[in-house]
Parts: sequence; structure tokens; C-alpha cells
Amino acid sequence: MTDRTDVETAVADAHRRGWALVLAATARVARDLDLAEECVQEAYAAALTSWVRDGIPNNREAWLTTTAKRRAMDAIRREQVFRSKLPLLVEPEEMVDEVAMDEQSGGESGREPGAAGSGPEGVAAAIDAGEDVVPDERLRLIFLCCHPALAQEAQLALTLRLVCGVSTADIARAFLVSESTMAARMTRAKKKIVATRIPYRVPGAAELPDRLRAVLGVIHLLFTTGHTAPSGAALVRTDLVDQALHLTRMLRDLMPDEREVRGLLALLLVTDARRATRVDDRGRLLRLEEQDRSRWDRAAMTEAHELIVDGLRGGRPGRYVVQAAIAALYAEAPTYEETDWPQILTLYDELLAVWPSPVVALNRTVALARVAGPERALAEVEALEAAGQLAGYQYLPAVKADLLRQLDRREEAAVAYRQALELTRNDAEREFLAERLAESQAQPLRSGGRVHRMERHR
Repeated sequence: MTDRTDVETAVADAHRRGWALVLAATARVARDLDLAEECVQEAYAAALTSWVRDGIPNNREAWLTTTAKRRAMDAIRREQVFRSKLPLLVEPEEMVDEVAMDEQSGGESGREPGAAGSGPEGVAAAIDAGEDVVPDERLRLIFLCCHPALAQEAQLALTLRLVCGVSTADIARAFLVSESTMAARMTRAKKKIVATRIPYRVPGAAELPDRLRAVLGVIHLLFTTGHTAPSGAALVRTDLVDQALHLTRMLRDLMPDEREVRGLLALLLVTDARRATRVDDRGRLLRLEEQDRSRWDRAAMTEAHELIVDGLRGGRPGRYVVQAAIAALYAEAPTYEETDWPQILTLYDELLAVWPSPVVALNRTVALARVAGPERALAEVEALEAAGQLAGYQYLPAVKADLLRQLDRREEAAVAYRQALELTRNDAEREFLAERLAESQAQPLRSGGRVHRMERHR
């Protein structure tokens, strides 16, 4: 017998690290992604009992994959038995009509081969057929989920949930909607997959560019979810960050001529280069100006710089190349005070032109405050607040509070810090905001205060 607490810890760790691989492998034999997800969930639930009785296996992902696949095959066999017995339940002439209709339409009830509901053999064969084109298990499944018939938000949300194992609550925070709203949207997307018979197949090489934008969006959201975890005690979820970096490198190898792929890789590298310095020894969040730049990953920054320079050649850059260039300017400055704020502001203007997002507009106000002063920046933050697009986004009141703090408007700053605290679920960020709130209530601020950079690129 194994201690149940140890088993629960092992299952939780296997869920964080292995969900995507287990689901991708199970999808090979399942009828559809819903069935695959259900079987994987049952496998994790079974582990809680089996591992207590039999011990924690050395290869947890292999045990979970085998269990999930067996459950999927059992479900498929049950349906095959039902199909084989179905002729006994209907009149002969009804079966003749059905067979004739199938022959005329070229398949089972007119369904496209490999479509939802067409049977496990079509799904598995279609996934295997794409193996040479998309060599990574998880990346194949992401391309599969990012079907152009689905709305982009549905593609992103479904893939984050099914492939990356991100919770519905955290996905909802990423999209600035309630958890119930996001759950309903994902349910509708799954129903559309079934109703419109979207084929569960990996796209061919010629189809990959049509799905690239959605795939890049999924990987970027996966990274940002790990870079600053939406909830929990730790600031960073290293498993998600590492998974995003791995997927981006695989994608770069698969599509080496795509500038935006190289731009995304550069963005992730230069952003993650500061990982070791973002919190102190006790987990307290450190501001950018407080971090020890000598401990930043110079090899990652050098690789990112080369990718950025390459991405800026040959026409107007896309959003990921521009974001990477902004992040590099922050990282390459010898000190925080020596940051090239005017150039960062110029790049934000370029980013807004290629990606007009309210989150980008909010992030831009940090640089604007350094160039044109906090009053100018505060006016733009308040305009974003009035527009309502960032309602529920914790970084808006956080940025507003820091601007008010710099202007020595302490009571208003305290109100904004409280609003940010109410919206924030990550413990490290909550502790930082609580400290700022206490400071704003305790004493007047010195002139020339700094605006903390609490920004997140989407």
C-alpha cells in the first residue's frame, strides 16, 4: 500500500506534465476528442485507486496512456457491437434504404471519411497519416484542433483545455470572461464539431499555413499562462513554459520560413530568460528594476536577438516579431533606468497597428509614462477603463494604481490597488499588490516614483 497523499501528489504532477501527451496518444484510437478527454480523465481517476494498491509506477505517463487507450477501445468495441446488432432491430426494407443511401454518398450516412462519428479506424489512420508532416504528438493535436471552421476563440480555448490541460477557469481569465461563459462557449464548439462533421485529421503540408495563426495563438497563450500563473501559490508554472518553448521549436523546424514562428520563439526566449530572477528566495515578486540582470540567460537572449534581427528583414513584421523586439529592449538595457523608452513606445505604436488590442494599448501606457509623464499615461488608462473592454482584467487597475501612486494621489491609488487585489488569484502577485496598498496608505510618496511594469502580452 502506498500513502494516499503521495499518490495524490504523483497524480497531480502527472496531470501537469503529462496531460497533453496522454490525450494526444489516446486520440489515436478514440472516436473523437470528447471521448479521448473522457477516457483520459477516467485514467487519472483510476490512478488514485490503483497506485495506492499497486504502488506509483516508474513511468506514470505510460501507465495513464495505456489505461486511457484501453478505455477508449472498450468504448469503441461496445459501439461496434451495437452497430453489428442494429440490423436485428430494424425492418429489412429500412436497412436496404440506408445501405443504398450510404453507397450513393460514398460512406456511412454521407459522412466524410475521418469525420466525427465515422469510427476509430478513420480517426487513427488520419492522425497517423500526418505523422511525417507534423512529427510531434502534441503539435499534431494542436493543428488538428485548430480547424478553420471554428471561430478562433473556440480554437484557442478548446486546444488550451483539451491539449494543454489548462483549467476552464484559467482560460476564462485569459479571455476576460466568466468561467461559466467560457464553459458554454467550449460546449458549443464541441457540438459544432459533431453537428458539422468536422473531420478529425491532421492537415497536410499545404494546409498548415491556414491554421498557423491559431496555432501560434495557442502556444503563446500557453506560455503566458505558465509565465505568470493565473492562480496558485507559484508565480511561474514551469511545465507550461517548457512545453510552449518545446512546441515553438518544433514548429520552427516544421515551418522554418515563417517569420512569425521565429518571432514567437524569440519572444518566448527573451521573456523566459529572466525566469530565475522574477521572485526572491521566499517567492516574493521582484520588479524589473530589482532583478539581478547578471543572472539572466544570456544564451537565450542572444538566440532571441538573432531571430528578431532576421524577422525584421523583408517587409513589415508581424505581431510576434514586434513583441519580441519590445521585450528585447527591456532585457538588453544595462539597467532599468537606461531602457530606451522612446524606442519601446515607437514599437508599441507599430504593434498596435498590426494587432489593435486593448491589452497592447494598456501595456503601451507604461512606456508612455516614462516618455510623456504619468498624467498623460493615466488619461489613456482611464479611457481604456471607460471603454469597458478590459473589465475584469487585473492589470488595468494595477497599472492605474501605480500611475496614481507616482502622482502622489494616495487615496485613489489605494482604491485601485484594492480593485486589482480583488481580481488577482496568483499569490505572489497578491502579496506584491498588498505591499503596494499598505505603502500607499502609510505615507506620502516621494516625487519621481516609478511605475511598476505589470504587463502581459496577449
